[in-house]
This record gives sequence, C-alpha cells and structure tokens, in this order.
Amino acid sequence: MLGEKVMLRVRMSTKDVHYAGDLVNGARMLDFFGDLATELAIRMDGDEALYRTYEHIDFLAPVYAGDFMEYYGWLEKVGNTSHRMCFEAYKVIELARDSALEESAANVLNPPVLVGRAEGICVTPKKAQRGAQDPAFRGIREAGGKK
Repeated sequence: MLGEKVMLRVRMSTKDVHYAGDLVNGARMLDFFGDLATELAIRMDGDEALYRTYEHIDFLAPVYAGDFMEYYGWLEKVGNTSHRMCFEAYKVIELARDSALEESAANVLNPPVLVGRAEGICVTPKKAQRGAQDPAFRGIREAGGKK
C-alpha cells in the first residue's frame, strides 16, 4: 500500500465558485485531499483517522467551474500511529471559454495540468487501528504499508 495511489475524479461546479470569473477557492482542493486521506487511513487501519496537519500546500494554477479534476493521494511513510501522505491535483478537462465556440465547448488537457499539491500527517490512535485484530488488515502495517 505504501506509494500506491488512490484517486478521486470530480467536476467543479458553480457551487464551488468563490471568486469573480468562476474561480474556485483553493481550499476546495483541501476538501478532496481530506477525502483521499480518509480513504488511505481506512485502507491502512480500517479507521477514518484524524488529519493532524498539512506541512506543505502549493496552489500552482487556477481552477474554474466546469473543470474536471483528478485528485491523487498516497502513503509516503507509515509510523506507529501516524501516516505521512502526499497529494496532487490535476486539471484534466477545462471549458474552452472561447467566444468563437459554443459556450459548452471544452478541451481535454494532454498532458493534464498540475494545479496543486500538499503533504501532511494523519493519525490513527492505536485503539482504533484494526490491523492487529482484523484478518483483512493483518500484515499491512507490519509490512510498512505494503501487502
């Protein structure tokens, strides 16, 4: 599991817009990174865990309503109760926003555009870790997150 990526794919909507020009608030990216952290913790320990801290957050390019995004997360390091996680967000499709085209025109981005990344730590208290008790999780933690 260490280094193995999990992914979410979503389309940003007008409900995500926070600024003029249909610009999405960068903090929205953190919502999805948090969802990835939860999935990684569940896969590791069978528990949602608690997100402790982001150590680095980089917003690298704007995201707008209508953009299709892919969010990736992976375990970088597994400790006794903590997990170091890394995240990346890519824009894979964007609206064309070209007055010569239909309003609904869109472009597939090849390659996708890296719009953000972050690193942080998630903690699963020992009493919440199912790895030792549950056969479905046995051996994952002992193998450093690999199975």
